Amino acid sequence: MLVAAALLAIAGCGGGKEVIRTDAGERIDLSGNWNDTDAQTVSAALADQIQRGAWIENFLAEKGKKPTLIVAPIRNKTAEHIATKTLVNQLERDFINGGRVRVVASSEEREQVREERADQQEFASPETMKKWGREKGADVMLIGEINQIIDREGKESVRYYQVDCYLVDLEDNTKLWAGDKEIKKLVKD
Repeated sequence: MLVAAALLAIAGCGGGKEVIRTDAGERIDLSGNWNDTDAQTVSAALADQIQRGAWIENFLAEKGKKPTLIVAPIRNKTAEHIATKTLVNQLERDFINGGRVRVVASSEEREQVREERADQQEFASPETMKKWGREKGADVMLIGEINQIIDREGKESVRYYQVDCYLVDLEDNTKLWAGDKEIKKLVKD
């Protein structure tokens, strides 16, 4: 009996998973659900649309400066779990690296910075201490949502995702830009 239990324990350990490391840029689609490739594709497309949009030239002509942008949390209106923070982070990186707009920190990030600034008031030397009241306010906010339609027949399904985004002027609530990116996948079970 003891030998049988030992054999079962050994057999249970032998058939483990195989893990293969791949390049982070490699496109891998296992389930057909939203994944990192979708987030990267959407971010690149939307950031490009926004940074090439006529709204920037209009803003520069009217205000005489680069627009300062904040990316709001993207709302997930799908039936599946989507880590929308990864999309927000990628959009921010694309905007920062694109250089056409300035990006300010999210409300959560600002709280961390304010805590540090408060600590500096007490513990930093006067010449290195950062002052209160000098934060840059955003001119525009990027607002967006992800929607999904699933069509299924037998062992096949089509997963359609649409990411809609708007740039809203924070002073007067005018929508300055509207865009979207669509993704469609055929999944065979």
